[in-house]
Amino acid sequence: MVKNKKKKKNIKTKKQIPADKKLLDEIIRVDQAGELGATKIYAGQLAVFGKESNIGKKIKHMADQEQEHIDTFNRLIVEKKVRPTAMMPLWNILGYTLGVTTAIMGKKAAMACTVAVEEVIGKHYEIQAKQLKDKEPELKKIILNFRDDELEHHDIGLENDAEKAFGYSLLSKIIKTGCKTAIAISKKI
Repeated sequence: MVKNKKKKKNIKTKKQIPADKKLLDEIIRVDQAGELGATKIYAGQLAVFGKESNIGKKIKHMADQEQEHIDTFNRLIVEKKVRPTAMMPLWNILGYTLGVTTAIMGKKAAMACTVAVEEVIGKHYEIQAKQLKDKEPELKKIILNFRDDELEHHDIGLENDAEKAFGYSLLSKIIKTGCKTAIAISKKI
């Protein structure tokens, strides 16, 4: 019997991560991935429209804000010692491809992409802020500020005829589903 007790003591159990650390890791990991995805979408759109066109200037404004967001989450990944998503290479390709594709479809489709993505991200940030409650007040403030930027982008899309894009409802549904799927995957992988 003594031997059995020793064996039980030597069995390694999986280290438990406190819920707060797990939530913090998920938030920072998924937000870094999402913001990088947004920069890639806008980069793809700018590759088609150019930075000096009327729509390109609007996209550039949004892209510059997204760059601030990704810079912040890149810093937080290091500071908080969070593992980035392993899906980053795929998200980079898919984001850029989505940007190029919607831009090729025209200004309205590019703006429809913005509306769909930013609607999902705005709601996502709102949920995260509620999950944090009174914990991590600095991160919560960042998330709420970025949510406001994302909702501004959403409105820019609407002001630029997003809803008049050919197949708007279907395009919007596909993009929203893709965003929600990427969020779910990036939290864990």
